[in-house]
Amino acid sequence: MAPQRRGAPKAPEGNRAADRRRPSSTKSVRAPRDVWKKWLRVAVLGACTTFVALLLWGSLRGDDSITEVLAHRSEVLPGRFIEVPCSEDYDSHRRFEGCSPRKCGRGVSDAIITRDEARRIRSIAEKGLSLGGSDGGASILDLHSGALSVGKHFVNLYRYFGDKIQSIFSEEDFQLYRDLRQKVQLAIAQAFGISASLLHLTKPTFFSRINSTAARTAHDEYWHAHVDKVTYGSFDYTSLLYLSDYLDDFGGGRFVFMEEGANKTVEPRAGRVSFFTSGSENLHRVEKVHWGTRYAITIAFTCDPDHGIADPTFT
Repeated sequence: MAPQRRGAPKAPEGNRAADRRRPSSTKSVRAPRDVWKKWLRVAVLGACTTFVALLLWGSLRGDDSITEVLAHRSEVLPGRFIEVPCSEDYDSHRRFEGCSPRKCGRGVSDAIITRDEARRIRSIAEKGLSLGGSDGGASILDLHSGALSVGKHFVNLYRYFGDKIQSIFSEEDFQLYRDLRQKVQLAIAQAFGISASLLHLTKPTFFSRINSTAARTAHDEYWHAHVDKVTYGSFDYTSLLYLSDYLDDFGGGRFVFMEEGANKTVEPRAGRVSFFTSGSENLHRVEKVHWGTRYAITIAFTCDPDHGIADPTFT
């Protein structure tokens, strides 16, 4: 009997089931990987979001650390004074008995200069700065040295413009400048209990005009915290006479005394004088101006007659 021909052996049923399961088994391996990748993307995104949030919080916290406004723009202050311990900055400089700071602090007054006087002296700044102005947001005019911001540089106002100065300024302008300087000097002497005759005007003493234009040079970066006695060794007493109003003429631009966790701000007001001893006890900065134009005069005094300068004269 011829042997019967048999077909190819059938695969066991169990093996077929295994074959059918192989694709789903591959998917089950791939699925955790996909989940892992998605989780990783979410984690990275979350970390980035957290980092940005922390930066923003830190920035806001820096603003929140301004816990006290020393002088509001709406106030009319006959005088406000805060005494603070003197720093050691003065120890590395020659001391002058009866003048070098022994009593340190900061004061604000709206009773030294009138708003009308502030308006009139602001016109001096406007006339002088109309001859130039920085490419960046901060311009200066120094009637003593003649320094004037022009583009990215400074020129000597008196040499550069020569006889044209006679048609820009007047003797009355310079007399007003001298009168207001003397009023500020007397107020500082009274606040710190020293003789006004022992104070000498020192450089740099200048008008400043600040707006929101982006900085072009390091000279435009006015907002960094600094100590006047460190920056200018001759300074013993610093003052600022504001010539425009916070929130009416400009936004930002407040003056900030830096103190850990308790910064103090002065909101500029035309005619307001802010004055202080120039050492590290009065670390300070100016906020960036966000809009408008801020005008002020920095007037500084030294106890060292060798660093004194004369009032500007109209010639």
